[in-house]
Amino acid sequence: MNPASPFMLKLPEVDSDPAKIDFARLPRVPSEHAVISDARDRAGTWVHQHAYLAYFGSRYWAMWSDGPGVPNPKLTAEQHRNVVPGHDRPGTRVSYATSTDGLRWSQPADLSGPPRIDGFGWIARGLWVRDGELLALASHFNAPGYPGEGLSLEAFRWEESLQRWVAHGTVLDDTLNNFPPKKLPSGEYMMTRRDHRQQVSVMIGGDKEFNRWQIRPLASYDRKGRPEEPYWYVLPDGKNLVGLIRDNGGSKRLLRTFSTDNGRTWSRIIQTDFPDATSKFFALQTSRGYFALVSNSNPRRRDPLTLAISPDGLVFTHLFYLVGGRHIDYPHMIEHDGHLLIAFSGAKQTMEVLRVSLDSIDGLLSATSQ
Repeated sequence: MNPASPFMLKLPEVDSDPAKIDFARLPRVPSEHAVISDARDRAGTWVHQHAYLAYFGSRYWAMWSDGPGVPNPKLTAEQHRNVVPGHDRPGTRVSYATSTDGLRWSQPADLSGPPRIDGFGWIARGLWVRDGELLALASHFNAPGYPGEGLSLEAFRWEESLQRWVAHGTVLDDTLNNFPPKKLPSGEYMMTRRDHRQQVSVMIGGDKEFNRWQIRPLASYDRKGRPEEPYWYVLPDGKNLVGLIRDNGGSKRLLRTFSTDNGRTWSRIIQTDFPDATSKFFALQTSRGYFALVSNSNPRRRDPLTLAISPDGLVFTHLFYLVGGRHIDYPHMIEHDGHLLIAFSGAKQTMEVLRVSLDSIDGLLSATSQ
């Protein structure tokens, strides 16, 4: 682990030069596909975005932001099927669906109800299994966009006896997280956070009470780097953390930082050689030991969605094609029962999933390593 190293990519034939990647010719990952919800027939007047998954109570759960879209008046309804409408508007809610196999989903249903304040919206922020309960996180924001007074992160709880979601309380004021909390090696939870001024930090705690957190700085949002939407995971040593960050400053590369003290302090942020389309991404360590990173790695556009594999969480040595030929973003991924389940949004108008067998990834890894 070298905190100053930009080295994060080493692919066959390409080595560490992302400009040489031919995204159309990447090896394909075999997968099964399902559409959870589809608003493309509404001609850009409705959007689905911010996909999140969880497995709880013998079911898969999906949640997403579901709200008004603003169509481009110069486009036809057919053209709008793969063009992103205006989004993050007042009145946006959160919806959910469930599945027993990850492919056949229930009808979408309301999770959050309407925003509490006129002119505000809800943005889906992830599902959190805590103390045997399933919590859904959503930020209440002053629409459009996320900067602005009044931002707060709220929790909803699945009430099995009522078969519906109920308000659980405020997780933290002035907070827009990126993904739900994960446990640190210390046993506390941590998630990354932005405030209403777009300043990036981490929040640590959540183990004693769901709404007790300490805030630690991670980066400053400025004209030089504009780090945004950070994510973190634990390295194989079980102690040290990697933070990966989207760079809104235009580098089209992922940023990286490290922590050796459970997120209290972080090394200087370094621009890596891993390509990125300035989109949301997600990584996890699989039960097979390797790390999987799902992202829009084509720096020119959010197409295709790719899966990168790293044996150590530091350098990614394989890159595979998941789905593409259209605008795709907001991926999230979980592992269950020998599969990766990957949720994503298509042009912010569909909520979709891929089910990928870990055995098929192992076969690709073996074939492409020879």
